[in-house]
Amino acid sequence: MPKNFESINEKQCDLAEPLAAPMIESLRAFGYDLPSAIADLIDNSIFAGASTVWVDFFWAGEFSTICVTDNGTGMTEATLVDAMRPGSRNPLESRDPKDLGRYGLGLKTASFSQCRRLTVRTKVRSCQPATRCWDLAFVAFKKKWLLMREAGDEAERQLKRLSSLPQGTAVLWENMDRIVRGQSADNAAQKHLFHARINGVERHLAMVFHRFMEGKRRLKILVNDNAIDPWDPFLKNERATQQIADEKIAQLHGRINIVPFVLPHISKLTARKHTEAAGIKGWNHQQGFYVYRNERLLVAGDWLGLPFTKEEHFKLARIQLDIPNSMDQEWEIDVTKSKARPPDGFRDDLKRIAEATRARASEVYRHRGKVSARHSSQDFVFVWQQKIRSGKYQYRINREHPLVKHALAVHGTDVDRLLRLIEETVPIPLLAITSSEHPDQHATPFEGSSSAEVLDTMKAVFGAMRKSSVPAVQALERIAVMEPFDRFPELVESFKETLKKEAK
Repeated sequence: MPKNFESINEKQCDLAEPLAAPMIESLRAFGYDLPSAIADLIDNSIFAGASTVWVDFFWAGEFSTICVTDNGTGMTEATLVDAMRPGSRNPLESRDPKDLGRYGLGLKTASFSQCRRLTVRTKVRSCQPATRCWDLAFVAFKKKWLLMREAGDEAERQLKRLSSLPQGTAVLWENMDRIVRGQSADNAAQKHLFHARINGVERHLAMVFHRFMEGKRRLKILVNDNAIDPWDPFLKNERATQQIADEKIAQLHGRINIVPFVLPHISKLTARKHTEAAGIKGWNHQQGFYVYRNERLLVAGDWLGLPFTKEEHFKLARIQLDIPNSMDQEWEIDVTKSKARPPDGFRDDLKRIAEATRARASEVYRHRGKVSARHSSQDFVFVWQQKIRSGKYQYRINREHPLVKHALAVHGTDVDRLLRLIEETVPIPLLAITSSEHPDQHATPFEGSSSAEVLDTMKAVFGAMRKSSVPAVQALERIAVMEPFDRFPELVESFKETLKKEAK
């Protein structure tokens, strides 16, 4: 302590304690939404070593409740009282490297942002459970920081899940004025909206905690007893995902790890996988850095103030960035754990990595990966070709494609004229507008078509090649790499088996 502080007599000072009612109301305004508030509670569950977390939504109009229960280590009564105290820990203190908190505010501010009555019950093995309750109306009435020791009859019913566990903690929200104020249990529309919020919470938790849910000691999160699956923003299990070399950058208070990914082109994904990979905000808005702190996602798709905009042709760029909790101040991590700002010392490196990833993503999006293949592949692979004439792009149908070549040989000039008409009327302006306004709504090849339709087209192309004296084995090899049949390897194999049976 500085010597000049030691010389100051407390009698020369005024004690300016915050007034209970105004202060506790102020704690409601930290900017949480429902999904981020529940995620903050689960942070505590993870740090307590929980393997399972239950999130229970109970609809009863304005008396609806939400309860988050875990099977973690629980807390002693003294620890619980301390945990219920706003600002229970100094954010400047060093933390356990696995600690997901920082300010000692999360439990309270996350809960108060959604409800006016917060009850926490906890128990450790072989001990009686301890209960504490903050009721904002009671604090306002008494004008004191009075923490109640009873849950109330209605709360007892909602806290039953914990009684079946040997240890753990339950957090109950009642009087949820920010969610259900004035609503009626019999109102179908209000009930529907309440359940729609559940879906939003599920998707958020699947994203924020996906690395905990994917690991060897797999965390289970159940919402109304339904287990949620993790959402991997990087599609690491997809063969066409490109992982660029990772980098480790060290500074005074720790080291950050960066792993850039370029996601597969839409043509390499099933329709279902493409929809899932779009995430909560959609493909275009999910591009950018994904900032993790102790494997917990803080920021999901953002260019972190770097001089980049979210443009359609960069949407396949997603970059994993891991920071330790020892760098919270440098990265300006806020109470809600939903924002981060890189220190100046990292910005040049982040900009360099982002530029390289965006360039690769743009190549894949614009079919540059395929364009390279177009220049090196044989003529039979692609139906459309991009040409440049007088400095302008044109799109031409590949006359060497087996089916096109066969049609020209049979029908000659008429087909050639039809192809020319198609080429000259490609709706480029309409395509550009649609891609800009609805970037994720283009159908993939044969989307909505039956397997039989794909196989019929495949058979026609195979027949055209055989009539051009291409050996059967070689024709099948070409079909396997030909657009769009390369998206249907299982149908290619089925077609091969059919031909074998017919040959017998």
